[in-house]
Amino acid sequence: MSGCIFCQIVAGDAPASMVAGNELAVAFLDIGAFTRGHTLVVPRRHAVTCTDLTPEEAAAMTALAQEVARAIQSSEVRGEGFNLWMANGAAAGQDVFHAHLHVFPGMRRTA
Repeated sequence: MSGCIFCQIVAGDAPASMVAGNELAVAFLDIGAFTRGHTLVVPRRHAVTCTDLTPEEAAAMTALAQEVARAIQSSEVRGEGFNLWMANGAAAGQDVFHAHLHVFPGMRRTA
């Protein structure tokens, strides 16, 4: 989809700090990061939510998210664990309507 920023990133038509990729998905740093190292994993094909993904695309995104999480854990970013988060639909907080899985280092809560 020409108007989708994530499709533009996947096509190389919009700038992004790419982190990793596989045949069906790519990972890049989030410009609106919650924490340092916050990465988005998106399918290469436009799909609006997780229910629009093929099982193969969902598996590829999960495998790539796992790879990114391992890299975060072994990097200087580390964090106190990591989060995986995906919003599906506007009511759930999705703001870019191209399926995307957030991988970001955990934040320690203080009392």
